[in-house]
Amino acid sequence: MVGGRGGRVDLADLAGSVGDSSTVDAPTNSDGVFRANVPLGQLVANPRNPRGEVGNLEDLATIAERQLQPGTVVTRAAWLALWPEDAAQLGAARWVVVNGCRRLAACHHYQRAGMDVVIRDSLAHDRQSILWAAIVENIDRQDFDVLEEAHAVELLVAETGSATAAAERLGRSSGWISQRRALLKLAPELQQALRNGELAVRLARSLAQVPLAQQVDAWRKAQDRRGAGREVPRAADVAAEPVTPATVMSRAFRRVKAQPTDVVVAVCEIYDETQINELIVLLSRNRRLSPKT
Repeated sequence: MVGGRGGRVDLADLAGSVGDSSTVDAPTNSDGVFRANVPLGQLVANPRNPRGEVGNLEDLATIAERQLQPGTVVTRAAWLALWPEDAAQLGAARWVVVNGCRRLAACHHYQRAGMDVVIRDSLAHDRQSILWAAIVENIDRQDFDVLEEAHAVELLVAETGSATAAAERLGRSSGWISQRRALLKLAPELQQALRNGELAVRLARSLAQVPLAQQVDAWRKAQDRRGAGREVPRAADVAAEPVTPATVMSRAFRRVKAQPTDVVVAVCEIYDETQINELIVLLSRNRRLSPKT
């Protein structure tokens, strides 16, 4: 395009240079329109993003020099038509980033002036479509927290009205949906262990079937069995075993790999002389009480 004084004007640069004070905005039928270098102050991350944290942004460090893929946005008006209660969260932003929230965070982190985006108001057809778009961008990524994924699935189930409808929307089986939703039934301690990589997803799904009050104990029993080189049973079976002081103590000894001298020191701190003598007699007479004999 030729400018008023004979110079050439890049339309993409012109679109990206539109400021907050300008009356120029996206045309009514703006779906698919590309805008280059949109000022970061005009953009806000998806308030319904299933990712609670953007994580480490080092893999996006090159965005300071070049953005390889534009983010996907919807207009403020399109978003508020679906979620009017989000007005305060949007602030003065003109665009809501549906896909590309990590890219937006990286632009801020690496002090990029703006972000390239594509307008897709067609995604704001209904709430389901927005949630779907946010989930499919992250699903199966190695850095996507499995519990965030579970929360996202739960939101989609609530929005579609059934697990079956959510499965069809995501192109997943009903079993996959139920397995993810089950993780939300885990005790807080187990959810944290799952996030830390200390609890395998396979065992977590099994533990989620155990009553909440018994889940942590069932997990510890499973850890003890694994440490002893024995096959780890289903969590439901483990939880059914009676918990006695003896099992609690043996579990603790195995967990810290206590040596006989450690046990002696502990016993001397807890028992008086009479109790220690009684313990010696019991040890000499009742070794048959051990489950190993």
